[in-house]
Amino acid sequence: MQTTTQPKLMSGNANRPLTEEISRRMSSMHHNMSLVLVDARIERFNDAEIFVEVFENVRGEDMFIIQPTSNPANDNLMELLIMSDALRRSSAQRITAVIPYFGYARQDRRTKPRTPISAKLVANMLVGAGVERVLTMDLHAAQIQGYFDIPVDNLYASPIFTLDARDRHDDMSKITVVSPDVGGVARARELAKRIGASLVIVDKRREKEGEVAEMTVIGDVKGQKCLIVDDICDTAGTLCKAAAVLMENGAEEVSAYTTHGVLSGPAVERIGKSVLRELVITDTIQPTKAVLAEPRIRIVPTAPIFAKAILNIWSGTSVSSLFNLKTLEPIYEGLYNGN
Repeated sequence: MQTTTQPKLMSGNANRPLTEEISRRMSSMHHNMSLVLVDARIERFNDAEIFVEVFENVRGEDMFIIQPTSNPANDNLMELLIMSDALRRSSAQRITAVIPYFGYARQDRRTKPRTPISAKLVANMLVGAGVERVLTMDLHAAQIQGYFDIPVDNLYASPIFTLDARDRHDDMSKITVVSPDVGGVARARELAKRIGASLVIVDKRREKEGEVAEMTVIGDVKGQKCLIVDDICDTAGTLCKAAAVLMENGAEEVSAYTTHGVLSGPAVERIGKSVLRELVITDTIQPTKAVLAEPRIRIVPTAPIFAKAILNIWSGTSVSSLFNLKTLEPIYEGLYNGN
């Protein structure tokens, strides 16, 4: 239920351009609202300790902190925790952590003895810092929602990718959606269902962590335009090798849709030298200069869907309605022609 005159947004340093665009979008979606970010300072002492000071009254306010916990993950996570603590001690009515990219999500289970479940630890830390709700996108593992005893809204990039794929391809019968591993089949199947495409799986075998020894294509890609779908592209080794294997198996061309462009180490260089026609990522992680300069990497915005989701949370209306294309198309009007 709506309890304050309007939501208030606060930004960390991880992706301030996204926060500013979300604020602008929210103002245009809600004509009685003129949103500016909460005035605050986030700085580091000489020993790298993080300090936060909020310069305006937030008592009784519905606060949304927008902060992906991307590289440097520990610094950005600590910023988020300290911002939440500052707001809680300033008597904010509710604190929602908007985490477009949830760092540590790949550590969601114990794969070996004597290892941590870091995603659960992060969940405990967020709740302990005063976060009462989490809004994120494409969690690496859906079960992470169960690590929290507070509401977690997990948005999906697949509806955005659907709009983009329909806008870019006239003949969907020549499109094949590809999962780069068995674990990502559900994510790839969702996009394939939305655009009416067939589904293929690339089965990979690793000899050791970070190195792919062998890949096998399960399905027929001959003469097809392949769209590889994944949630995270880190070093791009698996992605580029999968694209090469698909081309070797007769694919006409290969593109990729990845929600979170971590793109660390040699990733950008690998993509530039690969057989990929293009890699499409979202702006959940602020792109580096190298990413922006690479012509094969294209960025689609998430600000419209996050802006609408925040408004829906604030007003107490459905967030899951944003999974429907009929709901999403109007808020992406002007970016896609809807064909």
